[in-house]
Amino acid sequence: MTRQELQVEEVKNQPDLMTFIRFPWEIYKGDRYWVPPLIKDQLQKFNPTHPFRSHSKMTLFLARKGGKVAGRIAGIIDHNYIEFHQEKVGFFGFFESLPDAEVANTLLSNVAGWLKGHGMEKMAGPINPSTNDECGLLIEGFDAPPCLMMPFNPRYFPSLLENFGLRKRMDLYAYLLEESSFHLDRLDRITERLKKREPQLRVRPIHLGHFDEELKIIKEIYNQAWSKNWGFVPLTDEEMDLLAKDLKPLVVSDLVLFAYWAGEPVGFSVSLPDYNEVLKHLNGKIGLLGMFKFLYYSKKIKKIRVMLLGVKHTFQKKGVEGLLYIETFKRGIRKGYHQAECSWILEENVLMQHGIEAMGGKRYKTYRIYETLL
Repeated sequence: MTRQELQVEEVKNQPDLMTFIRFPWEIYKGDRYWVPPLIKDQLQKFNPTHPFRSHSKMTLFLARKGGKVAGRIAGIIDHNYIEFHQEKVGFFGFFESLPDAEVANTLLSNVAGWLKGHGMEKMAGPINPSTNDECGLLIEGFDAPPCLMMPFNPRYFPSLLENFGLRKRMDLYAYLLEESSFHLDRLDRITERLKKREPQLRVRPIHLGHFDEELKIIKEIYNQAWSKNWGFVPLTDEEMDLLAKDLKPLVVSDLVLFAYWAGEPVGFSVSLPDYNEVLKHLNGKIGLLGMFKFLYYSKKIKKIRVMLLGVKHTFQKKGVEGLLYIETFKRGIRKGYHQAECSWILEENVLMQHGIEAMGGKRYKTYRIYETLL
């Protein structure tokens, strides 16, 4: 049998970019858990005018074997990350491959060579394209679909990366809470005790009619609250504005909360309905029919994702985080949501893990960031 020739080429034009974006449909054909991303959102991520690109370099590679696409990968250098962490680390992302070690090794080698050629000393990933976006490789929890803006991959991906020589850098956890096991009475008592102990602490929902003013509060808290977390990279104002513009139509007011201490905004949380339950019916397209499907299936969503929760450093470990979680779940239940995913939680954030477990949460998915020296 003739050995098929493997070729890897940089994406240089729009047809190749569309091939790059569409390739996952080949990988996940028939997979009942995969959720197709919106093609227009993918195009936005790779647009040279995207605000992330103002402080980064990115190159995309396609692998073809026997003339057919067999894999894809991106090389990413985020200068803001390098400056913040004082570490010459570049990333690989948007990795997809057939179960073929030669394909995976060649793609990863190409990115490693590109990163090294730009002065990087380490390669980490998958990051798609930063820690403020989807990141990590699913290594546990393949028997449930991914939540909104969380990655998904086949079971064979970890062995492909490890075969190349990549090793664990950090694990990220996803927790599931269900109404049936949510300790509501106990948490009501905790909330009341907290309010009596800290009467200056209160929580309110977002005022969507004053969205720009609310966004200013989020900007004020966000970069400060997360700055000590592993892998953190500050969001620029332009990145924050674009993210807010994209998410605003998806916001349910009672699921985005602000915490105040003696009148000062000290924390916030952002939870969204799990629109992946809608996206799985759209197959990547949002035309006129897609809009009708979106409106129809949005009403059937029963799960939320708690995707952001931050508290100013001086107000951490005073009960603010717990109150934001509890209020989110209580308000979500009142709106008809029966499940919540809290993700992602760093493996080293034991305090947050114990807090979620005390509310009845169970860890049900693990994502891994890999790393290697160049």
